[in-house]
Amino acid sequence: MKNIDTITVDIIENALKNIKEEMDVTLFRSAMSPVIREQHDCFPMITDAEGQMVVGNFGSHVPEVVNQFPEGVHKGDVIFVSDPYSCGGSISHVNDWMVILPIFSGEELVGYSSMFGHVMDVGGPVPSSMPVTATSIYGEGVRFPPVKLFEKGQLNESIIRIIKANTRTPMENYSDLMAIVASCRTAEKRVQELCERFGIDTYFGALEALLERTNTMMRELITNFLPTEPVSFEDYIDDDGLGNGPFKMKLTIWREGDHAYFDWTGTDKQSPGPINYYLSEPMFKMFIGSFLISVFDPAINFNDGFYDVLHIESPEGTLMRPVEPAALGCRTHALSRLFDVLSGALSINTPENSPAAGYGTSPYFIYSGYDQDGRYFNLMEVMYGGLPGRPIGDGLDGHSWWPAFVNIPTEYLETYYPLRVEYYRTGKDSGGAGMNRGGNCNEKLYTCLAKGTVSIHDDRSTLQPWGINGGEPGGSSSKTLIRKDGSKQELDSKVDNIEVEPGDQILFITGGSGGWGDPLERKPEQVCMDVKRELVSLEKAKDSYGVVLNPSTLEIQHEETVELRNQLRRQRGNLKAFNFGNRADVVKV
Repeated sequence: MKNIDTITVDIIENALKNIKEEMDVTLFRSAMSPVIREQHDCFPMITDAEGQMVVGNFGSHVPEVVNQFPEGVHKGDVIFVSDPYSCGGSISHVNDWMVILPIFSGEELVGYSSMFGHVMDVGGPVPSSMPVTATSIYGEGVRFPPVKLFEKGQLNESIIRIIKANTRTPMENYSDLMAIVASCRTAEKRVQELCERFGIDTYFGALEALLERTNTMMRELITNFLPTEPVSFEDYIDDDGLGNGPFKMKLTIWREGDHAYFDWTGTDKQSPGPINYYLSEPMFKMFIGSFLISVFDPAINFNDGFYDVLHIESPEGTLMRPVEPAALGCRTHALSRLFDVLSGALSINTPENSPAAGYGTSPYFIYSGYDQDGRYFNLMEVMYGGLPGRPIGDGLDGHSWWPAFVNIPTEYLETYYPLRVEYYRTGKDSGGAGMNRGGNCNEKLYTCLAKGTVSIHDDRSTLQPWGINGGEPGGSSSKTLIRKDGSKQELDSKVDNIEVEPGDQILFITGGSGGWGDPLERKPEQVCMDVKRELVSLEKAKDSYGVVLNPSTLEIQHEETVELRNQLRRQRGNLKAFNFGNRADVVKV
């Protein structure tokens, strides 16, 4: 490849990052479903001509998909896929619709643009197509192996007819799919402009330089932060919704020189229910890279350049590598918990430098039925929880574990769906106590205004998010159905088809997160502010932080605080590097 100067590489790098952002904007302004339009559950990518991701938010399986077309790809082709098992797990369940578009400059293939987003419903037995009771992927909805949605610019109308015939939300799905295509075409146009401006050889040279740059930086991260001796860590998913569990996720990590090794041996066998996560080797490499970069050096450009220095062992038939046709619809519990396990493994030798556990899942609230005008509605909302206490400060309250996600505005929900949000707030005391407090959960109270059904997907209802370096564990999740007559029913964390009537309410409480560091080392002024902001109660301030406040004025009682903290230090003994809360009572070893 042509040697180019670093300034040109930087210009092209930032241009590509801006193109990725423009892909998002195009999609958000064109999609109809709130999960994509409002919550941004989508992932863009731009690759080189070989299919290696140069900028993006997820790992590339472009070669594996493209190689399934013996006739090759041409100008005007648009590939569509929604089957995790036929694209190497680059999408993780049938609701994720992925588009891959080849980019040509003149007659030369210069790369691919790709985007996938979570669509509202793809058929199956329950609205939103993530049935808790599914025991195979066949029971979760319609899936598409790689097909050409457009072939040389011509739309395949048969695919559109199949899509519309197999969903409860045909208008939203069609609009979302065309919006995903439009976002990829936006990238196509911008990449072509880059090639025209700099020339194809210079463009290729810049892509190669960006991949090499990330490779070099990742080798440095591995050398600086990964242990040479193997260390193992395990965490658990509560259950699979069918009465089975808990399910262990165990990871062992080490390095040899500047190469890193990750081994999932010891993880439980795949679940009968739909909590399995088809974690292919390239996808896990992507997650590792994303985690290491975000924790240790966010300035590094996230791309596929580091894949050759990561080595993965994931035994087939386990929770993280299920055998087809295992059900995958509720896979976000394992997907999110993966980051807690990875963080725990990295912290074995240096807990003082690592975060605690977060809420560790991706909670879903699903509400569907017919409104008073007889129109069908289907809401799927992604909920958030507490992010963990960290060495550099408190965890975030009520935040998504994936940074790009945002909440659906209450005004949007109440305008387009027959429900009312009575309150949406952070849950007091749900963040584990620590020198740096764990982030609190979310508490949301919905009032249903139409007859319908509710489904719920969540976890961390049984096992608490662990604290680290002396920090306490976070609070568990819970769900309550409050009938209009005032009677209450506690709901499981994974449940389908709860019938609701107008006036019934759902109280949705997500998990909190673990605290970091000794709670008695937290400044009394910080604890006092937490109490004033209603993040921490007076009782927790006293019992966990040893801070005594005047209940009327909330002023710090300094002498009493010093005396109480000294007393608590004498009583508690040595602090543990990890505080797993109630794990020993739940997990039977």
